Amino acid sequence: MSNRRNFIKTGIVGVAGLNLLPAVNAFAGEELPERKAAPGKFKLRFALASDGHYGQPDTESDKFYSDMVSWMHKEHQANHLDFIIINGDLVHNRPDLLPKVKQTYLDKLPVPYYTIPGNHDFADTDIWKNVFGYEDHYMVDKGDIGLVFANTADNKGGYVCPDYNFLKSAFEQYKNKQIVFAVLHIAPHQWLPEEKSIFTDCPEIVKLLHSYPNIKACFHGHDHSLDGIRYTDKLPHLFDSHFGGNWGTDYKGYRIVEVTEDHQINTYQINASQNPKMNSLKI
Repeated sequence: MSNRRNFIKTGIVGVAGLNLLPAVNAFAGEELPERKAAPGKFKLRFALASDGHYGQPDTESDKFYSDMVSWMHKEHQANHLDFIIINGDLVHNRPDLLPKVKQTYLDKLPVPYYTIPGNHDFADTDIWKNVFGYEDHYMVDKGDIGLVFANTADNKGGYVCPDYNFLKSAFEQYKNKQIVFAVLHIAPHQWLPEEKSIFTDCPEIVKLLHSYPNIKACFHGHDHSLDGIRYTDKLPHLFDSHFGGNWGTDYKGYRIVEVTEDHQINTYQINASQNPKMNSLKI
């Protein structure tokens, strides 16, 4: 695992308009520090959290979710959030628990939220729509910013490439927007040979992502040990650690994304639990 974590600290190239800010240590009970991007106020500010794994045996599932909801309330009170993304693996091999997660925890988040399945959700379009009211691939229009969500797993936990035709149609519809973000639980690229069992190999998806210059970043969960950035060509793929489960980074946390009025994008990882070990990058 260490060789993969070392990889994201090396070979980094810069991308205009994307700033990876120093990581923030925000321990339980502390007020979250205020992070201001210049110039002007934020056009959009949101959080991404992934891999809650509710129902995983011998884990504190309810505490993980209670903590995450508490962190988001504190974040919103301190700095304001426009919405929250829960990027896959909401449950652990128990799609029957998705309604409980939604009603008990996610519906208590302080702002609107969006979800997408992970491989441990065992979910397809019908399951996702029945629980959340929307399908497992969809678009969110935020004015001159667009978000595109797509499932990267089947309902038995198998890894799949996201729906090419859907993504192509969505990116075409959003081609005139200033910024587009793609949200995919499992990354569509294998950076290292040993990652064949971790990520999918979807060269046609990567090529599609590269063909739209307004796609500024892809956000992924899935690998709990990753909390930084990797690149395909000049496209950043950002990971957000985990807030549940029994493996991964020593801490649990989430990622913040801020878009300024002049379309600069700032992103940083929050160490929301009480373990101070984490990856910190500044580009």
